[in-house]
Amino acid sequence: MELTRIAGGDPDCREDDCPTVYTTDRGSIAVQGFTVDRPTPDGEAVVEIPEAVLREAFHALGW
Repeated sequence: MELTRIAGGDPDCREDDCPTVYTTDRGSIAVQGFTVDRPTPDGEAVVEIPEAVLREAFHALGW
């Protein structure tokens, strides 16, 4: 899967360790964030990202 960063990844981050939103070459959106302690099905996770990163992603997508 190819990822294209559209939001987040603050310049102060070290080696892509900050919450980030990506588009994929499969027509979906991928989110990198901080793991939230919540039970999920195998292969899934709940992550937390700052609201400002999500707003930046919406803007980048023209929403």
